[in-house]
Amino acid sequence: MVSRIFFVLIPRFNMFSLSNLMEPVRIANYLLPENVYEHSFISFDGPEVIPSNGMTLKCSLPPEKIERNDLIFVVGSWGAEHYSNKRLFSWLRFQGRYGTQICGVEMGAYILAEAGLLANRIVTAHWSYLAGFQEKFPNIKAKEQLFTVDGNILSCSGASAGIDLMLHIIGQRFGMALVGEISDQMLHHSVRHASDPQRKTLGRGIGKLMPVVRSAINIIEQNISEPFTVPEIAKKIGLSQRQLERQFSKSVGCSIVQFGLLLRLQHSRVLLISTELGVREIATASGFNSLSHFAYAFRKCFGRRPSAYRQAWPEQETAPHWPGTLGSFLETLNTRHKIVADQKTQ
Repeated sequence: MVSRIFFVLIPRFNMFSLSNLMEPVRIANYLLPENVYEHSFISFDGPEVIPSNGMTLKCSLPPEKIERNDLIFVVGSWGAEHYSNKRLFSWLRFQGRYGTQICGVEMGAYILAEAGLLANRIVTAHWSYLAGFQEKFPNIKAKEQLFTVDGNILSCSGASAGIDLMLHIIGQRFGMALVGEISDQMLHHSVRHASDPQRKTLGRGIGKLMPVVRSAINIIEQNISEPFTVPEIAKKIGLSQRQLERQFSKSVGCSIVQFGLLLRLQHSRVLLISTELGVREIATASGFNSLSHFAYAFRKCFGRRPSAYRQAWPEQETAPHWPGTLGSFLETLNTRHKIVADQKTQ
């Protein structure tokens, strides 16, 4: 039986995410005696859709009804947090009631949430926008992992996680032997599980973080709005404060306080562009006790005031720009430390 895959493309979607969803099923067709998958690009925004890399894909009109063994992938990226199309939402709700599998890819979780498909579901999205998603939809349980499968509703964090999700779907139908052969063809090893984390290095090259450092970072990330003190983090992990600070600095390249500040600022950046919260509300949600401290820290890190950053966000541009990397921030801290150390020795 042939399963049809319908890719619903949202303007400025991520082509890399789409390609990674397509390749495993293409190789499955190549390895099996006959084609078992076919795909279509559909759009509710016209006959052509332009992704963030500037290419153009021709799309068909959506079919009125989709069979139960078919799959729908809503592929959205930058800008999908503000996307609204009642025709698409209505169409998705109809397919969901019919039992068709529907997956939100990368930022597609926003669209599934707006369509009312995520009540009492576990969902994921790309880690860089999860903070905004959780603020906008506080009653939906969002987790940072590669993908989720919750009944007929799926979600995928995008990028290379699409490979692992498609291998999971193929394995459910044809077994893990075929999954192994597809991963060999793609040189994709090892095949990852749904619950595997999206991020590994947090700006420190390709080396692995020490377990205690990873635990400290998890605590910081899970308590953005009400930050733990360093002694509280150390006690929770079971280390002395001195040991934790030494291992953290050695592994990450900055202090726990500096790293926590950066994560809170990145959190606020996402809320500024993906929610309608006021700047004062965002400051509070990002763990700042005062608006003035938040504004000062934000400007020092990103070069502009929070309100100016929100107003300047280029809605009509095809490609986004992330305001600085974690690696460059840590390098700046290391440079400052070296300058101070050199001054003390002179």
